[in-house]
Amino acid sequence: MSHRVLVVDDEPDITGLVAYHLARAGYRVSTASNGKDALKSAREERPDIVVLDLMLPGVSGYEVLQELRKRKETSEVGIILLTARREEVDRIKGLSLGADDYLTKPFSPQELTLRVAAVLRRLASPPVSSGSVLVEGPLTIDRSGHQVTVNGKEITLTATEYKLLEVLVERRGRVQTRSQLLESVWAAQPDIQTRTVDMHVQRLRSKLGAAAELIETVRAFGYRFRGGGDTTR
Repeated sequence: MSHRVLVVDDEPDITGLVAYHLARAGYRVSTASNGKDALKSAREERPDIVVLDLMLPGVSGYEVLQELRKRKETSEVGIILLTARREEVDRIKGLSLGADDYLTKPFSPQELTLRVAAVLRRLASPPVSSGSVLVEGPLTIDRSGHQVTVNGKEITLTATEYKLLEVLVERRGRVQTRSQLLESVWAAQPDIQTRTVDMHVQRLRSKLGAAAELIETVRAFGYRFRGGGDTTR
């Protein structure tokens, strides 16, 4: 069964263009022209990913993003922001609220389709295998169940946050530059800025609580997960 994509934009031309190219790529596409209808469609249709404009009438795209992340049934849906807002502050705000990716208008429909595929790959659960549980201090990552707990309490991460944490833990003790993380987690998407990595690390730390200090900032280089040997079982 193909993945379902919800396209939210108040410009019919943009909605039609995006829907056309995604449908050609084999996705099941539904659309909404405002925030209220977007939330209703997300609740009823359970899309795998949402392509979301920020400047919507009534309920803004930021508000839709926050609500999707807040609701249990949509907290893990992939979200790509598609907007005319090009300023860094808008990109940072969107990513800090939990968006997986950010693409500005005008845009390439082919690139958007590739980005949708990349986010969906990150959403896919890793295969069940031996050594699928990673443990470090209060932190446990159950890769077979796609679950993360801190001191036994489960925390909710977006697909990108989960992938970022998994990569850092797998490479514990080694400094990961922002470029390395962009390549491993974001598939080295061409116009993503290094600030994207910083904002996702910041959001990840805020969710990890007692385990946040395990992610160290290495000044002028990147990040390192502080590990204590073999933590895989």
